[in-house]
Amino acid sequence: MEFNVKKLASDAGVFFSRAMQFTEEKLGQAEKTELDAHFENLLARADCTKNWTEKILRQTEVLLQPNPSARVEEFLYEKLDRKVPSRVTNGELLAQYMTEAANDFGPGTPYGKTLIKVGETQRRLGAAEREFIRSASINFLTPLRNFLEGDWRTISKERRILQNRRLDLDACKARVKKAKAAEAKAAAEHELRLTQTEFDRQAEVTRLLLEGISSTHVNHLRCLHEFVESQTNYYAQCYQFMLDLQKQLGRFSGTFVGNAESASPAAATSPPAVAAATLPAVPTIPVVPTIVGVPNTVAEGVLNPNEVKPPASGTRRARVLYDYEAADSTELALLADEMITVYSLPGMDPDWLIGERGNQKGKVPVTYLELLS
Repeated sequence: MEFNVKKLASDAGVFFSRAMQFTEEKLGQAEKTELDAHFENLLARADCTKNWTEKILRQTEVLLQPNPSARVEEFLYEKLDRKVPSRVTNGELLAQYMTEAANDFGPGTPYGKTLIKVGETQRRLGAAEREFIRSASINFLTPLRNFLEGDWRTISKERRILQNRRLDLDACKARVKKAKAAEAKAAAEHELRLTQTEFDRQAEVTRLLLEGISSTHVNHLRCLHEFVESQTNYYAQCYQFMLDLQKQLGRFSGTFVGNAESASPAAATSPPAVAAATLPAVPTIPVVPTIVGVPNTVAEGVLNPNEVKPPASGTRRARVLYDYEAADSTELALLADEMITVYSLPGMDPDWLIGERGNQKGKVPVTYLELLS
């Protein structure tokens, strides 16, 4: 017990001495040992790294999980060292609602079929989002978090020790200056040499840790590349899923339009008309009133490329915006950025045109084209 009391008294004396030294430095009444410029640059670089890493980490968490309540829940589970429960993504939840709605409306109806198609795509989008979040958390968030909770805590601890060593060193210097008797001055100088040695040793330890920030940057750079790769794959999957959905809906959109028109006289307010109103303005191709030799099966959605002849006027050049894979022999496969000739036929679905490339001919979707003058 006596040892503990003495140690407590000693610690209190050291704390009081440091507090006095710090206060006198702030008031300009005591000299302060300055660190060299290189060391100060290392300190500034470390602080900058820590501050920006925190901001990037927090904003990436917001990007991956916009719901603040969900983020708080995940934080609590992490601190309690418990597994975060699996959470349904918004796309998967939307897919579930669309599928249930299709079953109520009738999966065989045009609206029901479309709900099922769109719902399936939303489910795939949700699954891709889940995989992207998982990959980004492992390859990007975890290394940033490990730096803040591991390396940075160690650096902060050693910096605090260095600060205390510096205060002790400056206090010893002040005592040497104040010592009058030779014996007191010799004791103060001996204590100063010991304190200087401890300060130099701690400064070297802290310097090595600060120089390790360069390795941290290299590691975070690699993690950033992996994050970009994950995000690129995610958006590429989403783009492909939506292209596939657009292609599937385009195959039977004409049937849906016909059903909608027969069910309601207000054809102008049908879903295709509303969708067309939301798309960018696209130059239209004049519809040829009559074409000799073209069978009436064109109006019914059946196209025989060998029987179709281009009109005398009304053909246009078009640039292909995206790759398109033909669904059957009546369609023409497209490659992005190629140029083709297009024209319309009487009774054709307005979402489709006839495209020609050399001796190849077939239906092509308008949304995949940029019509030129």
